[in-house]
Amino acid sequence: MTAAAIRPRRSFIFAPGNKPDMFPKALAVGADIMCVDLEDAIAPQHKAEARAATLKWFAEAALDGSVEAMVRINAPRTPEGMRDIDAILASPKAPPALMLPKVKSPAEITALAELFDELKIATRLQVIVETNEALEAAWEIARASDRIDALFFGGVDMAADLRCRNSWNALLYARSRVVHAAAGAGVDVIDVPYLDLNDMDGMRAEAEAAAELGFSGKGSIHPRQVPVLNAVFTPSAAEVAYARRVVEAFETADSGLVVLDGKLLEKPVLRSMYRVLARAGA
Repeated sequence: MTAAAIRPRRSFIFAPGNKPDMFPKALAVGADIMCVDLEDAIAPQHKAEARAATLKWFAEAALDGSVEAMVRINAPRTPEGMRDIDAILASPKAPPALMLPKVKSPAEITALAELFDELKIATRLQVIVETNEALEAAWEIARASDRIDALFFGGVDMAADLRCRNSWNALLYARSRVVHAAAGAGVDVIDVPYLDLNDMDGMRAEAEAAAELGFSGKGSIHPRQVPVLNAVFTPSAAEVAYARRVVEAFETADSGLVVLDGKLLEKPVLRSMYRVLARAGA
């Protein structure tokens, strides 16, 4: 596997898997990621219908890649998750990416990645850290496969597992640990949606706090939240200008070290600068 190109992941939105007429609409709301949900949004009696409709749409849709489209399957170790994976393997065209919920160990990811490797399926992976076990193993989970492009923080399930309130302060340690793991692996990290649609100021404040903590983006529950999230997670003009100067300095240097504005910079900083420019380009 080769790593996917750096791309902005400032915002994402879900569409229920049993309503394929909503998929094109969700693609058009302006979010960087559109995820079709086969898990929480689908009642048990509708899982098979949603699975079939979703995979049919992904097999036939002409996706241009401008929006990162993916499918949230059921937890891979559950019967429904295994049915999802079996159906993906049988599909004439697998979705470009899968979101994996309720992960508890890196072994779940490794097993799926090895299966895809064996069958030459190019599907990328996004992993939700929302269980206590995943929080403990976050560092190893982030490195479980080079197919992983991002970690997602699942606050609602995490709060239930930790027996704490679903609030910023109560979940700060958990959020920080996920950011730490994602940064160590060089992948993006995306925060849980803000659930109060009527409190746009509260959502903006939480998004700004998430950006300050190191998150690349944040989920939405409604299209009207997307422009605010995109604005919060889009780098400022000053940040973009500095990133361009850093990139130019390294491209014209003959070593892995450069001095810019009196500060010594090492080449790994380029990863951050490229991410800044990728988000700005959106």
